[in-house]
Amino acid sequence: MKIIFKYIVVIAGVLSVISCGDNPGQQQQAQGPTPFPVLEIPNRTVTGYTSYPASLEGVVNSAVRAKVPGYITDVLVDEGQKVRKGQLLFKLETESLSQEAGAASANVNAAQVEVDKLEPLVEKNIISGVQLETAKAKLAQAQANYQGVAANIGYANIKSPVDGYVGAIPYREGALVSPGDPTPLTTVSQIEDIYAFFSMNERDYLNFLQNTEGANLSEKIDNIPPVELELVNGSIYESKGRIETVTGQVDPSTGTVSFRAIFPNPNQLLASGSSGRIRIPKTYENVPVVPESSSYEQQGRVYVYEVQGDSIAISRVIKVTDRVDNLLVVASGIEAGDKVVAQGVGELRNNTPIQPQPVAFDSIANSINPVFK
Repeated sequence: MKIIFKYIVVIAGVLSVISCGDNPGQQQQAQGPTPFPVLEIPNRTVTGYTSYPASLEGVVNSAVRAKVPGYITDVLVDEGQKVRKGQLLFKLETESLSQEAGAASANVNAAQVEVDKLEPLVEKNIISGVQLETAKAKLAQAQANYQGVAANIGYANIKSPVDGYVGAIPYREGALVSPGDPTPLTTVSQIEDIYAFFSMNERDYLNFLQNTEGANLSEKIDNIPPVELELVNGSIYESKGRIETVTGQVDPSTGTVSFRAIFPNPNQLLASGSSGRIRIPKTYENVPVVPESSSYEQQGRVYVYEVQGDSIAISRVIKVTDRVDNLLVVASGIEAGDKVVAQGVGELRNNTPIQPQPVAFDSIANSINPVFK
């Protein structure tokens, strides 16, 4: 009888173990709530940035082209060199033009001789004044031809149209150039200041108008805060710029609106023809913020686990206004002073009992550096 009782006790124990293994909730309840780090939501002032690809150009970007066809005989400047307005940049071959000038000068002399011969004859009424007028017309025509050839000789000396810096020089000595060439001889740019051109799509443009103070477009442009320029190497340009102009018209072919910002460039770090990204700041004053690691997304919604009664994690939907680095700017759903689970939200379910472990907000918010800015 004792042996049978021992077997019954052993079987009951095995069944109890199996039953606990089938119900992890009961097993967790037996072990007590799991500890989770919990933080208190603060109000912070944060600044986010919206960025747009930008192309950079000098304030003055003057293409230098040949006005007459010819072979380049001299390139008198180098790329990147600072030049003054009127400085000689290129020389073209003028031998054929000089021959034309000689012939044109001879024609002028011959026409002048004819006029000089006819004038006294007209004064003595030996010949009609019509002949003299005809000779004078031929002289004027010869002089105009000569001046045109002389001007072409002058055009063979190609000078800088503005003060600035010389760009790329695709043509060298011996190259045949003409006014119809698609590529200019070079470009002279004034880069003490640099223009940054960028575009917004129609939706961003409407948001920009609605969120910027001002009664009209001109006032809104004046109220735009200084903008930043992110260079192609990822660094932020040292000087801030300002948006000067907005077309205010949507390009039907691209669906975008064009903007122009200007940046000072005293050290010539920015080059005409280069690129970057404009960063327009948006500051949120005294708003609730949550670390991204304290949230999760499901079916397009963002959730956090709010701690209620110091022991129950309740799933809450929050409305996110913006993402700034690794923080979520919260519009609604939670408020400053509420407590949420700081980390490990993927291990929780709604209405899960937890053992709160208070942690400092900054210890979580500053622990994750954003990979992409």
